[in-house]
Amino acid sequence: MAILGGLGAALAWAVTLLCTSRATRMIGACSVLAWVMLTGLLVVVPWAASVGVPDGLDGTSAGWLLLAGLGNVLGLLLVYTALRLGKVGIVGPIVSTEGAIAALLAVLAGEHLAAGSAAMLVLIAVGIAIAATTAEPAESARVGRMGTVPVYALLAACSFGASIYATGRASAELPIAWAVAPPRILGVLLVTLPLVAAGRLRLTRPAVPLVAVAGVAELVGFSSFALGARHGLAVAAVLASQFAAIAAVAAYFLFHERLSRLQLAGVTTIVAGVTVLTALQAS
Repeated sequence: MAILGGLGAALAWAVTLLCTSRATRMIGACSVLAWVMLTGLLVVVPWAASVGVPDGLDGTSAGWLLLAGLGNVLGLLLVYTALRLGKVGIVGPIVSTEGAIAALLAVLAGEHLAAGSAAMLVLIAVGIAIAATTAEPAESARVGRMGTVPVYALLAACSFGASIYATGRASAELPIAWAVAPPRILGVLLVTLPLVAAGRLRLTRPAVPLVAVAGVAELVGFSSFALGARHGLAVAAVLASQFAAIAAVAAYFLFHERLSRLQLAGVTTIVAGVTVLTALQAS
């Protein structure tokens, strides 16, 4: 379940990354975040209401929910800003280190990993970084000179790492609907409503399906990760970060971003690592 949850999150977050990479260039990072959070809220509120107030909701779990919410909202704002300036293949590998950050937090908190599983997680993390490497040196140099893109992406990775770790801790005690609700609630309160009040919330017809799909996919990704984290937070976190490799492959076909031999080697490494890790977890 940890493997399935992590891979499900990776697929959903890859869809989110691809949609928002286009939408941010149409309406801006803040408006994209506002609509993504509002879409997710419209889905999660009825879901959470049907579950009811959980018995396990206390001060500790509330603290994890708050950290999960704030980390997710800040991380999304940072990554959307980076995507508006840079390519999916450049932003993705940096942001994908969120899984390694969350896994490191889990290990520091006492979660045990067998040596073989730990080695496969390292191999998968290496494959992710390789597969999402940009294929165009000129583009890399251009973005590197801009400076702000890698900074935004790295800060987003740190925010996401803390958020998904907190989500995993909260989901162990609370229904998944309650574990994934805080980012949507805080996002609407801190981003959507202020933009509406200031008259700065933007939306164009071409951006509507992009933000709608991104909002649902982002929620599905978090729900899938929360489910997987109940059975192994470190495994789910690192596998979820495969969204960068998946998005890099999809961007090649959808946006004509070139896929180099190095990227193909990274994808192969990831597939091999996942196969071995699945066998180890099943044994």
